[in-house]
Amino acid sequence: MSSIIDRPPRGQTGCVAALLLEGTVLLDEEGGRARRKAIVGKLPKMTRPDGSPIRVLLVDDERALTGLISRALQYEGWQIDAAHDATDAVEQYQRHAPDVVVLDIMMPGGDGFSVLEQIRAPSELARYTPVLFLTARDSVVDRVAGLTAGGDDYLTKPFSLEELVARLRGLLRRMAYTTPEADEVLFVGDLELRAASREVLRDGSLLSLTSTEFDLLRYMMRNPYRALSREELLQRVWGYDFVARSSVVELYVSYLRKKIDAGRAPMIQTVRGVGYLIRPAQ
Repeated sequence: MSSIIDRPPRGQTGCVAALLLEGTVLLDEEGGRARRKAIVGKLPKMTRPDGSPIRVLLVDDERALTGLISRALQYEGWQIDAAHDATDAVEQYQRHAPDVVVLDIMMPGGDGFSVLEQIRAPSELARYTPVLFLTARDSVVDRVAGLTAGGDDYLTKPFSLEELVARLRGLLRRMAYTTPEADEVLFVGDLELRAASREVLRDGSLLSLTSTEFDLLRYMMRNPYRALSREELLQRVWGYDFVARSSVVELYVSYLRKKIDAGRAPMIQTVRGVGYLIRPAQ
């Protein structure tokens, strides 16, 4: 089912998106006319551990778009805070402490990269608030820049609201799945991972990893010597329950290789036709 409309209604500009009701597309607009869509199954409701609504910070300077996305996410039972420039985004983040952030890259008063840097600076805990970049900049360079800057996912306009909601749900599931266990310390050869402090060392030297790099490495180290497919990694690390079109797995494996294997015997191996595995250096 497609919910993507890649042209605006007559008299409007910007990206047009479909409305979602309980995880399904209910209504979309095409050429200025509304038409009904089939209603499919309901997705399980997601809340905070205490039962309160998931809180989303939505940052985009296109007010019509933020309105449409807000309504779609409200159908999920989530609480939405919207910001339309960089300064307001930082203020809203500090005021509301959201569970996940949807962040445009191009906006007045600064770009999404500077916003991300500011909202993750105040505390170590803030570093683990997942951020999804939502932007019209769709080149490989831009995608790599967004992920390298610390973004947890990247979705380009025009986009499907079904996919946006699925990706956000995946990020939230992933954060619940990857909550550090105080006593978990993993070893593969001379590589050590400490879950509670989120530290990684190779041969005693501390490595600097982003949150997503850490989560990917932890899953691989929990499954040493086993070839892990792209689909399994998308599901277990990113929380996707659908096949994404992006090359996010390949990108993050390359980032890990550069940091873990730099100047050393390689540990992360490519298994042709299957995926990737980690084992002690030969």
